[in-house]
Amino acid sequence: MFKLVREDVLCVFSRDPAARNLWDVLTTYPGVHAIIWYRAANWLWRKGLKWLARWLATIARWFTGVEIHPAATIGRRVFIDHGMGVVIGETAEIGDDCTLYHGVTLGGTSWKEGKRHPTLGARVVVGAGAKILGLIQVGDDARIGSNAVVVKDVPSAKTVVGIPGRIVKKKSDTEHKRAKMAEKIGFDAYGITANGDDPIEKAIYSLLDHIQAQDEKIAFLSRQVQKLGGEAVDLAMPDLAGAVLEPDDPEQAIHLKHKNQIVE
Repeated sequence: MFKLVREDVLCVFSRDPAARNLWDVLTTYPGVHAIIWYRAANWLWRKGLKWLARWLATIARWFTGVEIHPAATIGRRVFIDHGMGVVIGETAEIGDDCTLYHGVTLGGTSWKEGKRHPTLGARVVVGAGAKILGLIQVGDDARIGSNAVVVKDVPSAKTVVGIPGRIVKKKSDTEHKRAKMAEKIGFDAYGITANGDDPIEKAIYSLLDHIQAQDEKIAFLSRQVQKLGGEAVDLAMPDLAGAVLEPDDPEQAIHLKHKNQIVE
């Protein structure tokens, strides 16, 4: 057990640039304290001293703000950064070299006895406030984004974000075109995903696809016109900021001028 505790303390230096020295880590890191208390409580639990193990875990919760059930299975060199609000359930399993930030919950979704909490593979990083719930598997080297709610298995080396958690995929060529067109017309697509069910979102993306197709056709026609000796078509978006529209009809212009004078 002492070898495990030593590894738990020393692993902090490779994952937290704020760690200055061993004394600093041992005296001021609640996540490290929680792991040390857990190692002792887990040893008692496996020896059959279950009430004493639970009592020790409760004391650790008071001092660190981290609740770890003594029956949970935690691998080597696990680092809980900041610690406050972390909850790890009875049948949860955490692999080696994992990192958990504050507010993380490894919880259950069933009241039935037996395995009901998630299993994390090796080198998993779970962001602040993330909730991993139920009898699910999180593969090695996976990343769980802050405040994500994960209720399905996560393959190895994948990143999951959002509520409910979804796997982040690389952008396709179509999505890159959408982003360029959105930037061109001044549309901010932040927070909108291609997998959403929002009808407004779908309509916007359909519009972007249509505009992109039109631009490509106009650009092709422009090149053909240039080959025939004509002028190129300007595809730049007009700057309408501060533009003043002048009516073509003189009578309408006089009426508009008179109207503006009355307003002034």
